[in-house]
Amino acid sequence: MSDFTSNFWSFYVAGITLVSILACALLLWFSGKAKAMTANDNTTGHVWDGDLREMNNPLPRWWVWLFVITIVFSLIYLVLYPGLGSFPGKLGWTSSGLHQTEVDRGNVEIAPTYAKFAAMTPQDLSKNTQAMAIGERLFMNNCSQCHGSDAKGSKGFPNLTDNDWIGGGTPEIIKTNITKGRTGNMPPMAAAVGTSEDVSNLANYVMSLSKGPHDSVKAALGKPKFAVCAACHGMDGKGNAALGAPNLTDDIWLHGYGEAAIVAMINNGKVNVMPAQADKLTDAQVNVLTAYVWGLSNNAPVAAK
Repeated sequence: MSDFTSNFWSFYVAGITLVSILACALLLWFSGKAKAMTANDNTTGHVWDGDLREMNNPLPRWWVWLFVITIVFSLIYLVLYPGLGSFPGKLGWTSSGLHQTEVDRGNVEIAPTYAKFAAMTPQDLSKNTQAMAIGERLFMNNCSQCHGSDAKGSKGFPNLTDNDWIGGGTPEIIKTNITKGRTGNMPPMAAAVGTSEDVSNLANYVMSLSKGPHDSVKAALGKPKFAVCAACHGMDGKGNAALGAPNLTDDIWLHGYGEAAIVAMINNGKVNVMPAQADKLTDAQVNVLTAYVWGLSNNAPVAAK
């Protein structure tokens, strides 16, 4: 990791930049001082196509000064703007700062649109066609990369349309998850369960909770081992929203179904991260996005306007 935390690359970039500019200046200087062997008629002796002779004329003045201006401009640019490794430049310009300025300007322009939504509840917003159209675009830009454009998710990414909420599906919880993010942690439990055979038996018992295909004999043997899981998932296996422990009885499997998938989860655990969006979205945008996500699983009717 030292390659990413040391100053080597900053000095390397700065050195390459300055050497390149110096090389251009030296090239210009040497081209003006170099003397070519010429004949009395100022030709070099190189002839093409029988009578096309190379002359030894100096570089055009306009070309020389254009070259000089380019070098001077480069030096001034490196003083004012970032370009010399970690040197930020005298103007303090950054691409991230420019982006933030454009984002702030855009937020100011759309503020009147969001203002009329500020006093509305998520339930009311979910019935407003304009708010939901905006919410859909916010979802596509910020959430669909993981949850899919249809919000139905995929393996490892929750379905937001089925009303099965691991950590709770109220507008307040959804808003908190959008702004602050969420981390789901299933710790490895193999050591607490016992042998690999015990883990296999437990996996079959877990499958039996959702009435899925399983080995009933193994499930019966695995039932006592479920005690190590009950602290989070409950003795009935219906989960605990406060802990973010999924319901194991509803036949909805975020990370895959079957003995192999469940055994892998018991043995290895799993950490899932929902990144916080507070730095990307304004409060007004979060309010509209919350209503849109809540409406996906509550089949909220959209009123015509």
